[in-house]
Order: sequence, then structure tokens, then C-alpha cells
Amino acid sequence: MDMRLDTCQGVCVHTEVVDAVNKKMESEEMLFQLADFFKALGDSTRIRILHALSFSELCVCDLASLLNMSSSAVSHQLRVLRGQKIVKYRKDGKNAIYSLDDAHVATLLEQGLEHVNE
Repeated sequence: MDMRLDTCQGVCVHTEVVDAVNKKMESEEMLFQLADFFKALGDSTRIRILHALSFSELCVCDLASLLNMSSSAVSHQLRVLRGQKIVKYRKDGKNAIYSLDDAHVATLLEQGLEHVNE
């Protein structure tokens, strides 16, 4: 018999609870998209970029200088973040000026930092 304390000691499915939760669950496709979203956040370089953008709009050259990276490396990471609608950009002459896509991204960063600082 498994004597681990972190598992059930026998089979006991709480059918009513399982059915109620199942009705509230998002679709597999939606959860797959959410996992991809969190994967994009799961890279320290991308988090550094997002943290910098939480203070100000910045162009690729600004980000490269700030993070001590090449412009091409920053551009690559920004492409990943754009693909997940985490950042957006606007053109200003020859420059692409990046910012966080919306307030939800800033809130996620703030809450994540609060969590790791606890």
C-alpha cells in the first residue's frame, strides 16, 4: 500500500464535484493557447524585455542597449511576444516603438513580482 501523504490512500472520486468543475473548464484548445502564452513568459530574456517595457515604450535599439543584447536577438524575442499578443508596436519614422499590449500584461508582471517577493 502506498503510504505517501501527498496522494489519496484509496480510489474515491467525488462525482458531483468533478461534474461541477468539468462544466466550468475551458476547452482544450483554449487551455492549449493559455499554455503557449505562459511559455512565452517562461523565458528570462523575454521577462527582462517586458519589465523594461512596463516603465516606458522603447524601440529595439533602446532595448538592445538597456539589456546589453544585439538588436537581432531582441527582435527575435519581440517576435515571440508579438505572436502571443503580449507586446505591440507602432512605427515612428524608421523606428518600431514597442509597448506592452494591454494592462493585463502589466498586471501579470506586477502579480508575478509580488509572488516571488513574498
